[in-house]
Amino acid sequence: MKWEGNRESDNVEDRRSGGGGGGLLGGRSIGIGTIVVALVGGWIFGINPMTILSLLSGGGTPTAQVQQGPAQRPPADDRMASFVSTVLADTEDVWKVVFTQGGGTYQEPRLVLFRGATATACGQGQAAMGPFYCPADQKVYIDLGFYETLQKKLGAPGDFAQAYVIAHEVGHHVQNLLGITGKMDQMRGRVSKVEYNAMSVRLELQADCFAGMWAHHAQRARAILEQGDVEEAMNAAAKIGDDALQRGGGGAIVPESFTHGSSAQRARWFNNGLQQGSVKACDTFSARNL
Repeated sequence: MKWEGNRESDNVEDRRSGGGGGGLLGGRSIGIGTIVVALVGGWIFGINPMTILSLLSGGGTPTAQVQQGPAQRPPADDRMASFVSTVLADTEDVWKVVFTQGGGTYQEPRLVLFRGATATACGQGQAAMGPFYCPADQKVYIDLGFYETLQKKLGAPGDFAQAYVIAHEVGHHVQNLLGITGKMDQMRGRVSKVEYNAMSVRLELQADCFAGMWAHHAQRARAILEQGDVEEAMNAAAKIGDDALQRGGGGAIVPESFTHGSSAQRARWFNNGLQQGSVKACDTFSARNL
């Protein structure tokens, strides 16, 4: 992926050294996929992942670490922070144009770099959750250590695979701005768990499609893609499919418990957005077949 020398976003907050803002408990976060057996167990057995993570670490109920102080910018010589800042800037450029063409105004999200755990408006964020988006504070959270997990444990190397991760979470922000996330929350408790899981799959696949849509427009505007980039993103999408994660966790494949979509579905919808580049093409909620 061609990114060096491009604009970096100012909407990046670095909490890795203990700085940055805190958050209030409440709400829920939306993530690209979970990467530990605790969360796989949560999918299969219906247990709160936070509870499982706490039990595995020998602790009680997780407590948010409320951080104080002004928001800090990443160090200028931090190459990985520079990379994610550049990808975020590129998503800003794409979605500003898309929203403007649709008669709207794009509100930029903030991206928070943290290490281990951090407080959010959706509760305590933990590195083991993988990257996630919190609708309540409109922030994307990522522990950059996830990229090592993505490469070494999940088998999804490459800088464009890493960019896809950011673009997917920004896709959740777009859903929030469009009111889709709010409609999903209204359905919580009104439908069965299986039905809600099925809706959650459609939400996640749409975020995958929005990530592909970003790549489509970024390529047309700035020719960011290099040979092998699309394959990297497609591979990453497949590696974090519910079936792949459940299989990797040593458990049975339970489609009724899927909340993010299968490997094939995730790769297919990313490619949908990449090829067609339109919000209409990403209407997973109206699609008969995912």
